[in-house]
Amino acid sequence: MEGISASEKKNLKAKAHHLKPVVQIGHKGMTKALIKAIDDALIAHELIKIQFLDFKEEKRELAQEISKETGSVIVGMIGNVLILYRKNPEDE
Repeated sequence: MEGISASEKKNLKAKAHHLKPVVQIGHKGMTKALIKAIDDALIAHELIKIQFLDFKEEKRELAQEISKETGSVIVGMIGNVLILYRKNPEDE
């Protein structure tokens, strides 16, 4: 997915502020099931939060990999919470 502008990121961060994490990354780390859950959440919501319960030291690398695997954009990371966005193609 193409990048988004700084103003769009700021707007998306503001929208994500009240959201609860819909996916948690635990001791199993990156699995096909995790990617599927994130992909399904992006289809349903477009803007999601993911919480790192484990792998906190590797969260930046994992965030890049998740973004690449799901075709989403990293909006930001606050503490151990990743914010992802992917426009739903069915909404166009």
